[in-house]
Amino acid sequence: MERAAQARHLTITAGLSARACAARAELPPGTRSLLLLSPHEPAFWPAFTASPEWADGAPDPMDRWSTRVIGAWADALGATPLYPFGGPPFAPFLAWALASGQVHSSPVGMLVHRGMGLLASFRGALALPWAVDLPAPLPSPCEGCAAPCRTACPVGALGGPAGYDVPACKTHLRGPQGAPCLTAGCLARRACPAGAAHGRIAAHSAYHMRQFLGDT
Repeated sequence: MERAAQARHLTITAGLSARACAARAELPPGTRSLLLLSPHEPAFWPAFTASPEWADGAPDPMDRWSTRVIGAWADALGATPLYPFGGPPFAPFLAWALASGQVHSSPVGMLVHRGMGLLASFRGALALPWAVDLPAPLPSPCEGCAAPCRTACPVGALGGPAGYDVPACKTHLRGPQGAPCLTAGCLARRACPAGAAHGRIAAHSAYHMRQFLGDT
């Protein structure tokens, strides 16, 4: 399954077992495994920007790419594709990721993964009608970490008692001092040691920052 995912420029980064799936009423009936799919870095961005969805100029190219690629794979497997977009209601990808034991909550509130660090993201999931052997849960990479993510944000928009200060973040990004975050990705995310070798291309992060601001 992982080889097949990588052939589609994706990677399986978390999953739920048959027992875990049986306890989740929001999953399609008969789901015995759930596999969460993330971009396979650094191959994902060049593949995506060579796609028809990127070239056609229509809105939401990455969501449409995900629907086409993951949907076709699901059809071939007899699985049900699920996506973190297209709502409301939205599928609870964050809850699924945390329940997997492969993804954890970080000191700044974002999800953190041992391979992706704070650059953890999901393009979709496969709800499979058969059981898949999954790796054992792993401890959080934040255990024993000095947490440079806490102080990396220039305007302190993350990790405060009130949660994520979205207005402060967007104001910073729109000003000249926000260029490092806007062009290469959130400094707090990039400060995470767990994601240092992840391979995310700066242009990929910049795309998401523009989407966040609404500057498409």
